[in-house]
Amino acid sequence: MITSVQWQSTTASLSGTGAILRQIVIPAGTIAARHHHDKEQFLFVASGGGTLQCEAGAIVLAPGVALHLPAGDWHSAAFDVGTVLIELNLT
Repeated sequence: MITSVQWQSTTASLSGTGAILRQIVIPAGTIAARHHHDKEQFLFVASGGGTLQCEAGAIVLAPGVALHLPAGDWHSAAFDVGTVLIELNLT
């Protein structure tokens, strides 16, 4: 059965077998402390921006940027402006 979700200005998610697709609305000034995920993750910056810090250095987050975060890779982020991320988490 096909499932749909209406994404507007709030965080929303859509779960399937083996993955969760989420829209995350992040307020300006938010800091995501250093962390990692047990499963790989993909991110797409839909709007806004900031900086992601990882082992490779700083990555500028801007609209249109897509990232692959392998399982276990440590990272942190700071969001300068209100940001909308589309996140695909493998489960």
